[in-house]
Amino acid sequence: MPVRQVPEGFHTVTPYVMIREAAGAIEFYKEAFGARETFRWADPDGRIRHAEIVIGDSPLMLTEESPESGMSGPQSLGSSPVHIFIYVEDGDALFDQAIAAGASELMSMEDQRDGDRRGGLTDPFGHVWWIATQIEDISREEIQRRYDDLTDQ
Repeated sequence: MPVRQVPEGFHTVTPYVMIREAAGAIEFYKEAFGARETFRWADPDGRIRHAEIVIGDSPLMLTEESPESGMSGPQSLGSSPVHIFIYVEDGDALFDQAIAAGASELMSMEDQRDGDRRGGLTDPFGHVWWIATQIEDISREEIQRRYDDLTDQ
């Protein structure tokens, strides 16, 4: 039987995030986003060397930050250099669930010109998440026209 070049359950691109207190982050992601933990490799002291979770149908890999090895999380960097975007059927419900779990609101859930209803939040570990539900099917050309109209004002 041939070996799969892309492991089962993964996509071509999978984010890999560095997190201070990775074990706590996994528990937060379970509560906030309904994540399922699929793998954890930890040292005897509990420090996570590699873990994998799935949010919806999308895998996310994570590890405990290690600034001495060039793997810094947003708390060490002072901000999150990458934002993570989640599309779901009910963005308002997931946004509220994440806030209740301890996330901080960056931008409230609002209808956007690009056809999404979207809001932003920061998790307790410094990562930025955007929660969205598509509420309007529009072409890329129409999105561009709407944003052009915004800049012409």
